[in-house]
Amino acid sequence: MKDKNQTFSLKLADLLGRIYPHLDSDILASQVIDAFYPAHTHRRKRGRVPGNGQWSERDSLLITYGNSFVDGQHKPLDLLHDFLHRHLRGVIDGVHILPFFPYTSDDGFSVTDYRAVDPQLGGWADINRIGAEFKLMSDLVLNHVSSQSQWFNDYLQGHAPYDRFFFEAEPSDDLGSVVRPRTQPLLREVETANGTRHVWCTFSHDQVDLNFANPEVLLEFLRIMRLHIDHGVRIIRLDAVAFIWKEVGTSCIHLPQTHAIVRLMRLLADYAVEPVILLTETNVPNGENLSYFGNRNEAHTVYNFSLPPLVLHAMMAGTARVLNRWQGTMPPAQLGCAYLNFTASHDGIGMRPAEGLLTAEEQAQLIDGVRAFGGLVSMRALPGGGEAPYELNITWYDAMKGTFDGEDQWQFDRFMASQTVVMALEGIPAIYVHALLGTPNDHDAVEKRASKRAINRHCWNYSDLNALLEDPESTPSRVMSELLRRMSVRRRQKAFHPNATQFTLQIDERLFGLWRQSLDRGQSIFALHNVSADALTISPMSINLIEGEQWVDLLSGQKIHPSGAEISFAPYQCRWISNR
Repeated sequence: MKDKNQTFSLKLADLLGRIYPHLDSDILASQVIDAFYPAHTHRRKRGRVPGNGQWSERDSLLITYGNSFVDGQHKPLDLLHDFLHRHLRGVIDGVHILPFFPYTSDDGFSVTDYRAVDPQLGGWADINRIGAEFKLMSDLVLNHVSSQSQWFNDYLQGHAPYDRFFFEAEPSDDLGSVVRPRTQPLLREVETANGTRHVWCTFSHDQVDLNFANPEVLLEFLRIMRLHIDHGVRIIRLDAVAFIWKEVGTSCIHLPQTHAIVRLMRLLADYAVEPVILLTETNVPNGENLSYFGNRNEAHTVYNFSLPPLVLHAMMAGTARVLNRWQGTMPPAQLGCAYLNFTASHDGIGMRPAEGLLTAEEQAQLIDGVRAFGGLVSMRALPGGGEAPYELNITWYDAMKGTFDGEDQWQFDRFMASQTVVMALEGIPAIYVHALLGTPNDHDAVEKRASKRAINRHCWNYSDLNALLEDPESTPSRVMSELLRRMSVRRRQKAFHPNATQFTLQIDERLFGLWRQSLDRGQSIFALHNVSADALTISPMSINLIEGEQWVDLLSGQKIHPSGAEISFAPYQCRWISNR
């Protein structure tokens, strides 16, 4: 037992030595342990061994804001709990409630108090209640804090320890290589008790970057992580984690200390009594994103950020050529790791993850297509000057209105095909609330809030929504009913375990095809998705259906014979052909 405890201590000391080489690792280690394992808790004697047991084919997530549903009478978190309990229980077992803390801007990502629930949403009791029934995911907004927070106010007044909590630089510093997700000036001039200072603002001037070179900042966030865990959170999303460590003269993204901090958090999580999963949010090119798996010692899960722009391209172009090529080169997640698959989210459809995957012409087509369906484009500043598209702002349902040729009659079917792809892929599927409900673009919100992202952050009047859901002909009812039906089918298939074997099929470029096999090798599923408006057929021989097995399309119930007739696909039809 002593050796195992020593292993934890040695790993912790090594990581702290990498992050803070000039400080006493033993003292820091003691402070880290006190922060993450306070008196009311303790750590495991043995760390969790990487394996496939943290999740199963039954796992999926709903992504939502705490106030996606309002009625002017009840707490929004009460309404969210009612929606989850009434409509999703037994089908979707997890929920990511986007930042539910007091904030000043960016719909929650400019936090003023990390230890409180926004009183306009509810309280910790409401969070606890949801966490008792659903696997709960929360945001750890690491990189920055609101300029109107008490932390920043104390910084301005020179009060310790916050006088060293924020990252400062000078306009004369070499900042030309800094990778930016936005276009506003990087530095903000402020007057403090210690004189004029320039604070670093990666995202906006209301979101001031913290200085993780000060270990007090790290310790504070470890205490906040523990608070989340104590309130039932089991998946912690490390927001904007790629930017947390800065060094003037560098790109200030993905620096070695950043990866070491993620590894430290993983070490603490793996020794926590509670089953804590870390998810990194890194909206960057594919290779950079995958680096956050580390060597099975960083994130348990990473967003599959290249998936949304490539699925969007496939649906608009009517060909899975690029999607097939990319998926065929994607590595299976390492043992103890999993992809989080999604198309829509509270943010836009990231364009950086499409770099190197879509040509400049294909990206331009995508942008034109989104604009044609009422969408918007957000830009980012380039190192050395200039701008480039950062994300496409549109609801996913409206993005499915048509193809590069314009609008057509296939919006519902095209949308369903896109979501069925997400369900079939290796990994854990996540569905944004406004995809689940087929919400249209909210241009009024864009105008009122002066934010392009507001187009996909509609607040539903809960009474109006329930009335629509009771009408089987309404878009929200049709979309949610069919999505939940397919999700119900999915969660019963062992071949859809997040780590089950996956092989990309190359049959017809209008089909995105996968072979999935369960971990026990007992079930095979040929998941085939027509991404075009064409009716097409394929031979059963092309997917090597084994004779003597009973094959059935799980989505339609149709029996498929290995030596029988051609398998037909209507426009955007999906088939999950299984041997059991």
